[in-house]
Amino acid sequence: MEKLISEVPSLRSDLVHRLLDDAAAAAPSDPAVRDARGGWDYRRVAGLSHAFEAWLDEQGVRPGDRVIVQLPNRREMVPIVYGVLRRGAVLVPLNPGMKPFHLSSVLKDCEPSLVVGSGEAAATVRALGDVPVHDLDEIWAGIEERADRPVTREPVEILAEYVAVLIYTSGSTAAPKAVVCPHERVSYAASAINAVLGYRPGDVVFCRPPMSFDYGLYQIFLSALGRAELVLAGDGPDVALLGQIRDCGATVVPIVPSLGAMISTLARRAPGSAPSVRMFTNTGAALPSATIDGLRASFPGARVVRMYGITECKRVTIMEPELDGERPGASGRALPGTRVLILDGEGRPLPAGEVGEIVVDGPNVMAGYWRDPVLTARAYRPDPETGRARLHTGDYGSLDEDGYLYFQGRRDDMFKRKGTRMSTVEIEAAAMDIPGVTAAVVLPPADGRDLVVFVEGELTPHAVLRELAERLEPPKVPAACHVLEKFPLTLNGKNERKQLALLLEGSSA
Repeated sequence: MEKLISEVPSLRSDLVHRLLDDAAAAAPSDPAVRDARGGWDYRRVAGLSHAFEAWLDEQGVRPGDRVIVQLPNRREMVPIVYGVLRRGAVLVPLNPGMKPFHLSSVLKDCEPSLVVGSGEAAATVRALGDVPVHDLDEIWAGIEERADRPVTREPVEILAEYVAVLIYTSGSTAAPKAVVCPHERVSYAASAINAVLGYRPGDVVFCRPPMSFDYGLYQIFLSALGRAELVLAGDGPDVALLGQIRDCGATVVPIVPSLGAMISTLARRAPGSAPSVRMFTNTGAALPSATIDGLRASFPGARVVRMYGITECKRVTIMEPELDGERPGASGRALPGTRVLILDGEGRPLPAGEVGEIVVDGPNVMAGYWRDPVLTARAYRPDPETGRARLHTGDYGSLDEDGYLYFQGRRDDMFKRKGTRMSTVEIEAAAMDIPGVTAAVVLPPADGRDLVVFVEGELTPHAVLRELAERLEPPKVPAACHVLEKFPLTLNGKNERKQLALLLEGSSA
């Protein structure tokens, strides 16, 4: 059952930088962003964003030009994001750790007018091409000085349908692909998400995910909508996480499963050390029940919000925070004003309880893939009745009678073995149920390789397989188990399946 727009106030489809302008007008002296070096209120962030927009103008950046921002989680990132959007340019946030192989592909694909980076990342871009590269530490003093002056410039004329952001995401191809995110769809997605999550004044949002990851980037917009303070965590050691969360007074903590597991482990070793957290939100993959239970036990009163999202529409479903203990396995309902459909292979709607492809319809659906009409046509298909583009996620799940989504797996996660259809998600969940297992990744059969499970923990491979045999039907029990001390992670903190596959190939060579 979907929520109607009329039920939820303040859903919006306008220019993204107006989120900041509204926050600065309503709460100019409220804290907006902080890092280890200090913080700024909303008035100051707005002034800095105007100053950065003026600097972009001086560099010759025009509406529609792409601007790559490749920075770690620093407070400057917030006014830079809004300044790029205020200019009418297209923000292209990239992780400073992106390798030259992928970085050169992105430079060729988006053809940026300029790049803002720092340190080694800036030097790497300079070595790859002739695009102007500006080191943040060399330009920021001038921008701060300019921000002290009154704003006299006329705003750039920008329409809500203009592209705001290109989010590069990895996929089945070797080269990263960019999701095209217009202003109106970004602001709608952010306001619809916050209508459910309810960021609010006084909240302190502790953000460890990088700004190149849409989950991290949207914390900027959600914080502005809620008039909350965003705390950007640096690249400090994992063991310092709990202390950082406690010291900054965090009330909201966005996590991916690996980060959630780390926080849960640290909190278990130091019970009662971070009582201020009221809500954890999760993305990237399903949060194992053991991690959910661990966070609830260590942070009494905190909600652990299950969500399902995909960059191509930002967020699909959210479990209402007040229902976090209900409907185990569900990832929530569709965002306000949107629909989630479950379709069969012929595009026909399936009844409640039956598994099919997850399809999203609504103003949160983004505008396709940058300069890739073939891939866009494959994923963004017209509704047969309205002609409006719907997103075919390629993921599979089911809806219950009340519209709650149960995610079954991504297209590549679904497979048949020994005549039985299964998904990596259910096998990983069973592995995470084994005491002593702290993380699990399953690789489906491929290229002559049988079903394999990797786990983090202190058990032997034989013990893990024996425990899985107690929990799963025989065809779903992996043929082999590998126990690792620590999983390799992507730049966004997700488990790096490709590296695990390569590790497997190396061990069999």
